[in-house]
Amino acid sequence: MDYLSTVEVEPINEANASVIWLHGLGSNGHDFEPIVKQLKLPNLLQIRFIFPHAPAMPITINGGIIMPAWYDILDMSIERKVDLTHLNHSANAVQALIDREIQRGIKSQRIIVAGFSQGGAVAFQTALTYPQPLAGLLIMSSYFASKDAISLNVKNSQININIMHGSQDPVVDPLLSKQAIKDLTEKGFMPTYTEYEMKHNVCIQQIADISTWLQQRLL
Repeated sequence: MDYLSTVEVEPINEANASVIWLHGLGSNGHDFEPIVKQLKLPNLLQIRFIFPHAPAMPITINGGIIMPAWYDILDMSIERKVDLTHLNHSANAVQALIDREIQRGIKSQRIIVAGFSQGGAVAFQTALTYPQPLAGLLIMSSYFASKDAISLNVKNSQININIMHGSQDPVVDPLLSKQAIKDLTEKGFMPTYTEYEMKHNVCIQQIADISTWLQQRLL
């Protein structure tokens, strides 16, 4: 099978957990690679970090310029006109990476899906439709793009969802994360939400909070 190309960071000892972390529009798998050291996780936490590269495609709002993307951005109102075809294709490709981790000996309950910005939209679709229970879903500066079309899988009806956003984000309005909280709650989930004084990026306090959350989910 052809898998997405990835950057992988292995723990000191043999991995017994995995985090699959999706980058944003126009970036690549190396974008969040440095965050592994910044998380300052204890050696006891044996996590394999997997950072997939999105394929390159033309982006409509950028005049058809080809760049790495999980799906096309069709309109400046990113949440109103969604390229569900490519979004679903990307989610399926990420689910294949989850399947591969299970084949490599990692239990599904010890796999977390994370995503930043456009990657977060794919992470929602990936985790909430996956047919085996996952350890958690981390969403950063993103939105629930497939909320009206998603077919939820009962196996992840109790998944721990952690949503983070910058209060000054000029790219993805933090109101979209708050709307995601509302939509998820109406679907029976119990997501948590934290807002940081930052723009469309990550900050030191957020990284510390992610570290704490990963330890809570995987230690």
